[in-house]
Amino acid sequence: MLKIGHEVVRPGKTQSDASYTIPVPEELETVPGIPTNQREVDWYSREYPIETMNITERASRDWANKIRDGHAEMREIRKEHDKLNRNLVMAARLTGDVEPTAEPSGQDVTEAIKEKARELGFCEVGLTASDRKYYFASKQDWVKFPHVICLAYEQDYEPTQTIPSIDAEIVHSSTYRTEGAAGLELGKFINELGYRAQVHSPNDNTGPYIPMFVAAGLGQLGACGYLLTPNVGSRCRIMMITTDADVTYDEPVDYGIHAFCQVCQVCVNRCPGRALMRDKIWWRGIEKNKLYFKRCRPVMARYLGCGVCMKVCPIQKYGMKNVMEHYAETGQVLGKGTHDLEGYEMEGMGYFGPGEMPQFDAGFFDMPHGDATEWAFDEFKKKAQEAGGEISDTLIGDFKDEVQRALGLSTDNLEMMYEEEDYI
Repeated sequence: MLKIGHEVVRPGKTQSDASYTIPVPEELETVPGIPTNQREVDWYSREYPIETMNITERASRDWANKIRDGHAEMREIRKEHDKLNRNLVMAARLTGDVEPTAEPSGQDVTEAIKEKARELGFCEVGLTASDRKYYFASKQDWVKFPHVICLAYEQDYEPTQTIPSIDAEIVHSSTYRTEGAAGLELGKFINELGYRAQVHSPNDNTGPYIPMFVAAGLGQLGACGYLLTPNVGSRCRIMMITTDADVTYDEPVDYGIHAFCQVCQVCVNRCPGRALMRDKIWWRGIEKNKLYFKRCRPVMARYLGCGVCMKVCPIQKYGMKNVMEHYAETGQVLGKGTHDLEGYEMEGMGYFGPGEMPQFDAGFFDMPHGDATEWAFDEFKKKAQEAGGEISDTLIGDFKDEVQRALGLSTDNLEMMYEEEDYI
């Protein structure tokens, strides 16, 4: 039995569930939240502010969506999701201008908000300061209020364990819609308490939210790049609401995840695209396992959104309490090396058990890069070279059409989110 360094008490997954205790072995203790060099974080956010991949990697996003639309079932899922989700996104965009419908009591409403969030089905809720460093440059002017309500909604267990699959993609998109509707209800509730509330739709992201969720004590960043929450690990979809309500902030927590992931490594070992880094690096002032985007997106595009890193995470499958108790008792990672945790099937390629990995051709990971205008120019140069340097009127006309199309692309994200934005 390992020596326990500290214990974390958390509320149960639902209102009716009792609170529970997570033991954190001493050897897994690091710091609450994530190790951070605040000076570097501030410098990068000032000199190189973050921007959504819908802009910076638009070329590869369009490329990936064309591939997905070639899969009939995926195409129908996307169309249905966009149809059902559009009104939720548009309603959320207007919430910042909605006036309160009552006078504020002057009392702290933190517990009232948390209780209502849990009533609406959110499995995790915490509050912290709104941090502009973690809003996209193109969205910073949209955010109005100083406090953040961080919310996580559980994704159903059974279909998640079939990743990568059509069933998993259906539950993925339906969870976003359910969560988005619940968020609008919570925003209305805050208005009824006498305060303003701006709902950030989970399908219209304002930024990479994970740092604020960590600050609110709702988990820690896993090696997979997801937030690992105490109740359901990465098997949740996150969103937030900014508000001017009288609230009290939560504190970051050391769940032992920062060190545990270095011991576990299951997601790193099982990633079909080999897109996860085994060792942590310092990135924009944060110590983390960096995702290799160029090896991730091609797999997600061609294999039903992939998500293997979520499926094989023991925290997701067994819960943080069970995983930490097992590790404290045995020094072993629960489920590691078993088919129950590590096995997955890829459409057209078959089943891959522990130690077995898919193989891809050399050109599999080739994809467009940069924003849409950059890619249009790269394609223009390529075609000109293929024509022996001759730049015809047709070539110029095609290039002009592509640039105009690129400039006309809306940066609004009203389509299904197939990947989480990276940490920072």
